[in-house]
Amino acid sequence: MLKKQRASYVLHRLNELYPSPPVPLIHKDTYTLLIAVLLSAQCTDSRVNQITPALFKKADNPMGMSTLPIKDIYDIIRPCGLAPQKSKAISGLSSILVEKFNGAVPEDITALESLPGVGHKTASVVISQGFGHPAFAVDTHIHRLAQRWGFTNGKSVTQTEKDLKFLFPKKSWSALHLQFIYFGREFCSAWSCDGTICEICTTLYPNRKKPLRTKKS
Repeated sequence: MLKKQRASYVLHRLNELYPSPPVPLIHKDTYTLLIAVLLSAQCTDSRVNQITPALFKKADNPMGMSTLPIKDIYDIIRPCGLAPQKSKAISGLSSILVEKFNGAVPEDITALESLPGVGHKTASVVISQGFGHPAFAVDTHIHRLAQRWGFTNGKSVTQTEKDLKFLFPKKSWSALHLQFIYFGREFCSAWSCDGTICEICTTLYPNRKKPLRTKKS
């Protein structure tokens, strides 16, 4: 298959498997989504979903969170990992949202990326899943699958995002971000598939016999 043919097949198959993929992080608005995505860095979504109810019971808006002692935030989110940095970032970005954005999460990716602890991936998820703007956030799952399926060379997540955006229709980006993640977790994880086992890998590359080594993000 040519690269465009592979992309067409993947888009069609993922739409069949996950026609309406839900956002896996529990949230009620763009602010709680932002905090949940920030917490998900180097932490599983299921662990984040176990922790955020207690955090959001304390404060579920920028004003309330900005008044919490950082230690209180830290004590709740500690199981997520990187808690010292994350607790400071959550407190800091909440204060900035109050002071500079009238307590609202900005609907602008550049403004989001200016907030403490908010990188390009986090900002892209919020813009996409929170505001409905097309974005293709690339995490470790997507970076791995894009290599296994021949969409990128794995040089960097920045290059992977660029390559995927070129291959897939803009209107599909937001759903595809989630569809890649769900498929990767269910069928093509780092442990369950090596590029020669899952349905999509074997369909795209039926003659691939040796495990494919992918580059980490």
